[in-house]
Amino acid sequence: MSVEVLGISVLWLFLFGYVIIASIDFGAGFFNAFTIVTRKNHIVNSVIQRYLSPVWEITNVFLIFFFVGMIGFFPKTAYYYGTVLLIPISISIILLVLRGSYYAFGTYGSKGKVHIGYTLMYGVTGILIPASLSTAFIVSQGGFIIETASGGILLDYWALFTSPFAWSIVVLSLVSVLFISSSFLAYYSSVAEDNKALALFRRYTLFWSFPAILTAMGIIIEMRWHNESHFEGILSLWWVFALSTVCFLLSLGLLIKRRYGWSFIFIVLQFAFAFYAYGLSRYPYLLYPYLTIHDGFTNKTMAYSLVVVFILGLLLLIPSLYLVFKLFIMNKPYIKKGGGYE
Repeated sequence: MSVEVLGISVLWLFLFGYVIIASIDFGAGFFNAFTIVTRKNHIVNSVIQRYLSPVWEITNVFLIFFFVGMIGFFPKTAYYYGTVLLIPISISIILLVLRGSYYAFGTYGSKGKVHIGYTLMYGVTGILIPASLSTAFIVSQGGFIIETASGGILLDYWALFTSPFAWSIVVLSLVSVLFISSSFLAYYSSVAEDNKALALFRRYTLFWSFPAILTAMGIIIEMRWHNESHFEGILSLWWVFALSTVCFLLSLGLLIKRRYGWSFIFIVLQFAFAFYAYGLSRYPYLLYPYLTIHDGFTNKTMAYSLVVVFILGLLLLIPSLYLVFKLFIMNKPYIKKGGGYE
């Protein structure tokens, strides 16, 4: 394994961790806001707050590791993505700051009562953030960059906003967030023995399951016309995507049989297979057709140092997350008595 492949593999692992954990967090915020609008917040509010209270501050650690590592391993990405995605990523950062602020004000500034305005804005930002972050995946497929006469590059916003392929990725990011989150919250409700919340999140999981898989299939079809070389890469890894589909079907079967923990595990496996197959199918491009993992890679001494630091960071992060889950999220006395605010 070359050092370039080792570097991108480590980064991909951090990015996948962020996708799963952030999806649960974003979806929980959305469902909290949605149930206020539909007047069902009394059913799910306690379950959602028990989950959000210990984890909302640590979700973005994976994202920070990924961005720092991307620039460290592949310095040229700072120019390409920094130039093209300056506005979309700036919007994402602003939304992340607002999201944290809304949660802090709603939790610690409302004297124990749920502040409807903050809760609604927290939910709205939870949907806007994955939509804005998905712009990076869209642009990386090529076809959305304009080269100027002076040799610079610009994002073609007209092509971006009128592309069915771009919108299909945005839709996939949204439905995936809601599918992953509702599945976990169904499992979490079962652990908390909150049957009303469990029934609601079980229904949400079933509702969002098929839009998630259909949108993913639609993107593969769209890829055939948008980026033929990537489409061929996907076809060469059809068996990995088939495993992802099998995990999806198993997760639904387990959900119907009320095996909520195993159902969520197979959903994570479903997305893991699809996520890594997506990464392998686009190898070696970081930004098609301008940048590959071999272009502008940092020197080997720095690369190995970064790999060691990131592995040590992962070894520190995983036990920390385990302790959070053990002491709070999956601690039955905590979730039954209602951690966080009610």
